[in-house]
Amino acid sequence: MSQRSKRVGTSLIDLIISMGIIAILFGGIYLVYFSIVTAIANINVRDAATAAIQNEIETIRNLPYASVGTIGGVPAGVIPQSQSTAVDGYIFLLATTIRNIDDPYDGTLGGTPNDTAPDDYKLVSIDATCPLCQNPINIEITTTAAPKNLESATTAGSLFIYAVDANGNPISGVTVQVSDASVTPSINLSDTTNVNGVLELVGVPTSTQSYAVTVTKPGFSTAWADPDLTVAAQTITDATFAIDRVSQLTVSASNEECVSIAGLPFSMWGSKVIGPAPGTIKFATTSIIGAGGSIVLPNLEWDTYSLTFASSSQDLAGTIPLDPITINPSSTVAFKFIAMPVANPAFLLTAVDATTGAGISNASATLSKSGFSETLMTGQATLSQTDWSGNHYAQQSGVDPDSVSGIITLLANASGTYATGTTAWLISNTFDVGGSSSTFYNFSWDPASQPPQTGSNSLEFQVAGNNDNATWNFIGPDGTAGTYFTSPGSLPASLDGDRYFRYEALFSTQDPGFTPELDDVSFNFSANCVPGGETLFTNLPQGNYTLAVTAPNYTEGSTTLSIGSGFQSSTIQLTPQ
Repeated sequence: MSQRSKRVGTSLIDLIISMGIIAILFGGIYLVYFSIVTAIANINVRDAATAAIQNEIETIRNLPYASVGTIGGVPAGVIPQSQSTAVDGYIFLLATTIRNIDDPYDGTLGGTPNDTAPDDYKLVSIDATCPLCQNPINIEITTTAAPKNLESATTAGSLFIYAVDANGNPISGVTVQVSDASVTPSINLSDTTNVNGVLELVGVPTSTQSYAVTVTKPGFSTAWADPDLTVAAQTITDATFAIDRVSQLTVSASNEECVSIAGLPFSMWGSKVIGPAPGTIKFATTSIIGAGGSIVLPNLEWDTYSLTFASSSQDLAGTIPLDPITINPSSTVAFKFIAMPVANPAFLLTAVDATTGAGISNASATLSKSGFSETLMTGQATLSQTDWSGNHYAQQSGVDPDSVSGIITLLANASGTYATGTTAWLISNTFDVGGSSSTFYNFSWDPASQPPQTGSNSLEFQVAGNNDNATWNFIGPDGTAGTYFTSPGSLPASLDGDRYFRYEALFSTQDPGFTPELDDVSFNFSANCVPGGETLFTNLPQGNYTLAVTAPNYTEGSTTLSIGSGFQSSTIQLTPQ
């Protein structure tokens, strides 16, 4: 490269750098200029807002003292609570609040000493905003107005509004709406509680059960006077309203294997009541669980809520958590209906601790009548298989699942006999228990015993579990691959925490004329969508039953009940020993 070329390249780089420096310099100057112009504009707006407030204060100072008040407010007067005014080309919104003040210097109403003329002076607060300004501002000025003459005993009363949360703590900044159309002039005012959660209204016209009061705050529940409040002469009416942050509830539905159920109609109601006894429930709603198997209910007040559903196709198999549920302030709660296809008559049992009300899982519940008895465990679900025909299995060798629907035998040869000295097998399809928060209990099959001609242990099982639905390592009751289930029993603890389950059935015979037979297989488990403390009896014969419930460390509970058609439920309390 020549020396001349080098000089040209250097000049271009210098030019680019110089232009960048100039751009930064002028950009900074522009920003400073813009900031100065904006500051000047803000000063002009604030000066105009201050002038607007001062003009309104001057108007108030020239009013008769009795007229110093707001239209529809306490004290009543001629000043609008809200009005617009123009100053220097700006449009301002003025919000005026005027309150009687009971100064403690000469005593307070109901205090010591008792001040029978508690409206000692008036506090005037005017707030100016400019909604249309480029940079909105907010200016507030407060002043007082006092009477020229001595006070005289009042015929009015006072209304003190207290806003507290669910724990009784005061809440500031709560909007209080007070109205009464029965007094003249009528009252319709809105103000906020102070740092102590109180709004004090002094010099309120007397009225019997006519003051409607509602307290609200964004993100909080709403409360109102029920019935309307009474204000009597020379007395203080204290009213406390409890509000707190609202919560959100997600309601969903599924079966015990966590398969979502959509379109389920349900009802929900709280325990708080309003109105004279017996009162009306404050919150009640009906809704439908959405296509995704859930629905979100926002803005719920803290309360204890009950939920239920009525469906022609589903029976309630329990809820997670147990119904009813308590929703605390500012919380996000999930509630799930567990449902099963209708199998009437059906009976849902809930076993709870008599002291705490908590559900009791693994309680043994026996429902019995003449000629019938069935025992189920609370907090456990059962999955079973009774038919393998039509390739309802993963793999098999040497067995016949199709000749008789619902029965597996060895595969017969052409002469109708069975091979001896060999082992045939069938591996089940995958069972999905719905989640990895699982515990496995018992494994059983029917018939539990085989023809003696087939030899001992002619039907054996191994089981396997995992969370990937791919890795199957079959084990026996001791958790190793070297043992087999030869009789129904407990599943190995190593399966706990697995979502997916399979079994392998092994068939053999010592007599070519006989075969082992398998009619059904079942196992018990608990997992993510199995309700704790509940169990559902289905397809019951109608009649009168005895129900006996036992659980470790509890006294047995028992009762009698009549099972008719349809669905019914009952809760039994067990007393700790």
